Amino acid sequence: MSEPPTTSDAAIIAATRHWVDKAVIGLNLCPFAKAVQIKGQVRYVVSHARTADMLLADLKNELEFLHSTPPEQTDNTLLIHPQVLAEFFDFKAFLPRANAALKKARLVGEIQIASFHPQYQFADSEPEDIANYTNRAPYPTLHLLREASIARAAESFPTDTIYERNIETLNQLGHAGWDELRIRPAPPPQAPET
Repeated sequence: MSEPPTTSDAAIIAATRHWVDKAVIGLNLCPFAKAVQIKGQVRYVVSHARTADMLLADLKNELEFLHSTPPEQTDNTLLIHPQVLAEFFDFKAFLPRANAALKKARLVGEIQIASFHPQYQFADSEPEDIANYTNRAPYPTLHLLREASIARAAESFPTDTIYERNIETLNQLGHAGWDELRIRPAPPPQAPET
């Protein structure tokens, strides 16, 4: 992640922002997202990791960054990793490692990790079940959220009803409606020429 942003990074971030704007905020899948997006408090980071170990290192760096940064500056982080864990079951198998890194950093109770993936599939669902699209992003993404921000937002909106409401929203939208949102990944990053 120490490399400067490239055109590919900009396209990846643009595709992810489009998903946040059109699906997460536009469909109100997360009632807390709009305020921090408008205030510019969402950090979009493209990981150049090509292995799970490299991604874990990037995750640790982002956890440290979020922990040491005032929430007024950065409330949450989307760690987008287009070159690793492209298969959903590999991504799912990585999540315990991500949560172990959170625990090792002693940030449990302060930060939580939400997961999004282009092939996201809830347990006991069919791959194309529209309910899966509540967690389908253009790229594999780890969303680092401050627990305090979630708690504040929950005071004005009951979080226990979000999941059911989102499924109802997507059932009404259907696959054709989702397709109209044009949530697609940008072209894959190009390997540098040697």
